[in-house]
Amino acid sequence: MRFHLSEEQGAIQDAIRGTLADSLPSEKLHKLIDGEAEFDRESWDALMALGLGGLMLPEQYGGSDLGLLDAALSAEVGGEGAVSGPLIGQIATGLAIAESDDDDAKSAWLPKLATGDAVATLAFGRDWLPESWDVSAVGNRVSGSVRFVQAATMADVYLVGLAGGKLALVEAGEHVEVQPLESFDRTRRQSTVIFNSAPATLLSADSGRIFDVALILAAADALGGAQKALDMTVAYAKEREQFGQPIGQFQALKHQIAQMALEVEPARALVWYAAYAFDKGLDDARRAAAIANAHLSDRFVSIGRAAVAAHGGIGYTWEYDLSIWFRRSIYSRAYLGGPAVHRERAAQLANW
Repeated sequence: MRFHLSEEQGAIQDAIRGTLADSLPSEKLHKLIDGEAEFDRESWDALMALGLGGLMLPEQYGGSDLGLLDAALSAEVGGEGAVSGPLIGQIATGLAIAESDDDDAKSAWLPKLATGDAVATLAFGRDWLPESWDVSAVGNRVSGSVRFVQAATMADVYLVGLAGGKLALVEAGEHVEVQPLESFDRTRRQSTVIFNSAPATLLSADSGRIFDVALILAAADALGGAQKALDMTVAYAKEREQFGQPIGQFQALKHQIAQMALEVEPARALVWYAAYAFDKGLDDARRAAAIANAHLSDRFVSIGRAAVAAHGGIGYTWEYDLSIWFRRSIYSRAYLGGPAVHRERAAQLANW
């Protein structure tokens, strides 16, 4: 049994890391958050050119036919690089179509999702959980509104959660109204989407399974963000000097950074195991997904706050890079339901 990444998996992460460094550097990130665009199209296209949109799709549609663990490793680096664009929605929507029995939907959408020619996002409705989805379907038409949809104005297709825990695919068009919201995390802009008897393709994929994919990818993104905040803090502690020496030499800050590291490393195993359990169809896969998401979204906020405190006054400023990841941590904690919701789900799944 291997407990470390393969050379191929390491190479995937290195390629994504290098691509984001080139296509989404700090200067462009600040331009993005100061502007009005929902996401940076150049870096999105670069990631799609690497094949991230088709990681879990069959090869016959242009995908790589890899597992969730590989997708989670990619999302982890995406979180580290503050990826803009609905990467989680792109991967989850593609898988929902691939695991359905609609061959026409597969032919129409999977090649475009694999290449990034089409952008997909999640519209999962009230409280995010499948049992709380409330968009109604009458025949092949859906009606209702969904808040906090990522990249809604730039999306070509929405994966919509329907009442009763079903899934539908809705193409952007005249029956879909988008109302942008003020977003705390400006790398992942939000909107309210209103479906006015919009034409839809009902999908037969297991909605709980697709939701678990989203949970694990979101946990991986949070892991990458937490690692980035830790790395920034370590670098700052080595460079910033007080009383003639780097502040990293002070015992109190050493302990603080050590505690941050202790929060990151064990959490990494949670994410990797949850993805592995999903790929292998293990009995505890659903519970592992809930635990990983709950724990990582909490840890990201905790590490983000500690990083800001360790940086002192500069850590609170808009212009300093750390603010980008701190804001992402707050968003990640609420996305897909929040820690309390998923800890309760984990308890129920364990029959506590």
